[in-house]
Amino acid sequence: MSIEQDDTTTPPLHWNDQYLLGYNPIDDIHEEFVGLVGRMQTAPDAELPDLLDQFAAHCEDHFETENRWMRETDFPPRDCHIDEHAAVLASVREVQALPPEEKPEVIRNLVEALADWFPKHADQLDSALAHWMAKKRLGGKPVVLRRGLTLR
Repeated sequence: MSIEQDDTTTPPLHWNDQYLLGYNPIDDIHEEFVGLVGRMQTAPDAELPDLLDQFAAHCEDHFETENRWMRETDFPPRDCHIDEHAAVLASVREVQALPPEEKPEVIRNLVEALADWFPKHADQLDSALAHWMAKKRLGGKPVVLRRGLTLR
């Protein structure tokens, strides 16, 4: 899986109920992820390399935690999910390795791709993992209460 950016700029991410999956350990990790991406989206160029380093450290922990849960519990679609984590981390590492003068523009491109990628990843792969983990650890599917929803 590669992270690709489209031609539109994604609004800065900020944590809200739409990202809740109902399994607190995943929701907590995702809140930090969303916060870091949002900070990078709005940061001045001079701050981007340090924020990218913080983000890379977060991704290492975040992805390894989820990967470990998937392996320990024999989560059926784990290989695809683990591969996606590896691809994202590889992209982050490639950008970290660039010469300093190239970094700001490439970091911004990466961050926009991440802001586009994350909601889809969370809705598809992480929501399945949250349901799986809640069932394994708590005996049932998570219940998510969202504020501000309009009913049709």
